[in-house]
Amino acid sequence: MCAAGYGDFWVEKHGITTGGHRDHRDVSFFGTFNATDSIPMIPIHETSGGVTIAVKIHPRARKNALAGQIGDALKVSLTAPPVDGKANEACVEFFAKLLKVARSSVSIAAGQTSRNKLIRVAGLTAQQVRDRLGT
Repeated sequence: MCAAGYGDFWVEKHGITTGGHRDHRDVSFFGTFNATDSIPMIPIHETSGGVTIAVKIHPRARKNALAGQIGDALKVSLTAPPVDGKANEACVEFFAKLLKVARSSVSIAAGQTSRNKLIRVAGLTAQQVRDRLGT
């Protein structure tokens, strides 16, 4: 059965799967990262309060992991649901462990209620973050 009753041609032309979800062809890297993988170059901005990283959160994922890059944002899969700030807390904890800094050094600068967030990490330079992320 085709998505939303459209023919196969329409489905293929517009990148819709039979489940009705858009095909994620704009994602430049699929899969998850491990410590030896290289993360595609993402913009990391230095500010007076530390560095900021744009991320897109995928809540209720199978495991916590870096999942690639979407545009200028780092895609992050988190097992926590987006309810009562649980995904935000999981995001802060994930980046604190990943970057080997104290939890108090990581905060969400923008996007508290959105999947698109701006993560601020205090006490590190952009180069230190790149080194710790493996980029």
